[in-house]
Amino acid sequence: MSLLDKLGFKKLKQGLNKTKENIFGQVNRLINARGVIDDEFLAELEEILISSDIGADTSEILIENIKSRVQKDKYLDRNELNTLINDEIRKVLINSVSGFSTFDFRIDKKPYVIMIVGVNGVGKTTSIGKLAYNFKKAGKSVLIGSADTFRAAANDQLEIWANRAGVEIIQSTKTSDPASVAFDTVNSAIAKGTDTVIIDTAGRLHNKSHLMEELKKIKRVMQKLIPEAPHEIFIVIDATTGQNGLNQAKEFSNALGGLTGIILTKLDGTAKGGIVLKINHEMKLPVRFVGVGEQIDDLQLFESESFVEALFEK
Repeated sequence: MSLLDKLGFKKLKQGLNKTKENIFGQVNRLINARGVIDDEFLAELEEILISSDIGADTSEILIENIKSRVQKDKYLDRNELNTLINDEIRKVLINSVSGFSTFDFRIDKKPYVIMIVGVNGVGKTTSIGKLAYNFKKAGKSVLIGSADTFRAAANDQLEIWANRAGVEIIQSTKTSDPASVAFDTVNSAIAKGTDTVIIDTAGRLHNKSHLMEELKKIKRVMQKLIPEAPHEIFIVIDATTGQNGLNQAKEFSNALGGLTGIILTKLDGTAKGGIVLKINHEMKLPVRFVGVGEQIDDLQLFESESFVEALFEK
């Protein structure tokens, strides 16, 4: 593991401290309190998993898998149970759709267009700035399109983050609508040969039909220039919102004909990081990036192996 990788893993571990103590602190206390893995033990274990936002369906599968292993092996001691839970959580994550493996991926046809959606307050603007920073650091040229024309503050905030990341931004005017900003951004990127375009969008309540129609229009307008655009549609979800975040993802996915991934923010601010398992298992939608802090380099590519290791490392 390189020094850079070690620093990233250290931040991930720190960001998951609350989740680690919530899930595995409770699990360890349960294991120490009971010497036998019986139905009562498994029922209490399931309650712990559900309370950590892993979700009822995913928790039930984990418990059934653990029960099968216990029956097969007849008896497991306390240390073996920890290893068993580790294994089963790892399976849930590894068997899900994998995410990005690197920011330095090959772009065959420029620009590569990424559309960002999500409700207000989830960390959408900061995530865009951090994404832009990571692409720039990986050697890519980046152009941000500020297509959230409904909030004047959104333009200002995004400009600040673009400056921090050292990338260009195209902003709306008083007369421009979101779709025209998206069109101008993609058109400019084509002319300049820009590698990556990141389009910000409005984040009003996800159940408002006029907002969803606006997002569809943005998508259609970009497709006039690049038929396959956007290449990615990422939804930003606040990890502290739990089930509400999943409901948002379903609404946006239905409106836009599917999402390609999730940016999970504020993971360091919650003890319920089990939401990662629920998203992967129940939505079959990969978590692409996780936010573990406020700094510009605190948005990390999600890697399931590192996630599990950070949770279980003693």
